[in-house]
Amino acid sequence: MHISKKRIVVGVAGSSGSIYAKVLFDRLQQLSPQWDKVGVVMSTNAQFNWKLELGNESYQDYPFDFYEKKDFMAPFASGSARYETMIVCPCSMGMLARIAAGISDDLMTRAADVILKERRRLILIPRDTPLSLIHINNMKTITEAGGIICPASPSFYSNPPDFEALVATVIDRVLDLAGFDVRTFRWGE
Repeated sequence: MHISKKRIVVGVAGSSGSIYAKVLFDRLQQLSPQWDKVGVVMSTNAQFNWKLELGNESYQDYPFDFYEKKDFMAPFASGSARYETMIVCPCSMGMLARIAAGISDDLMTRAADVILKERRRLILIPRDTPLSLIHINNMKTITEAGGIICPASPSFYSNPPDFEALVATVIDRVLDLAGFDVRTFRWGE
């Protein structure tokens, strides 16, 4: 199967769940033959949570292009740069609400706005629970605009041997949705 190289944006918002972003970064690194560019923007809270939850700042060690949250000169701040997919992982409910309302007040929300207006693939991975009606309505708005809501709800039928493998059950699904050729557990195979 021939897969063309992708240009993707990864947003890391400020909710708990840095392990999801780490496993996404690890998987993307493994899939490097399938992508041309990975642009990353992290919120201040995302950087804080990574250090708090994972005990390090290793996000800086990945071979991606990192951009400051107010850098509107980043290529994916414009549809002409042709980044075809954006993944926000994890996606806080505040970030989800700003995207749903079309508030482009930083690079992450601007990139999401660009992806939606260009009719490209936006995948949001919310981790919060329980959900209020406001959250559900915001998810409905994003879905109606063409985005994909993929909650960070791991699966257990593959009997994941450890915490990262459990998280990977979500991340592999996200990468499937993004069009990557991912080797992972498949039901019935």
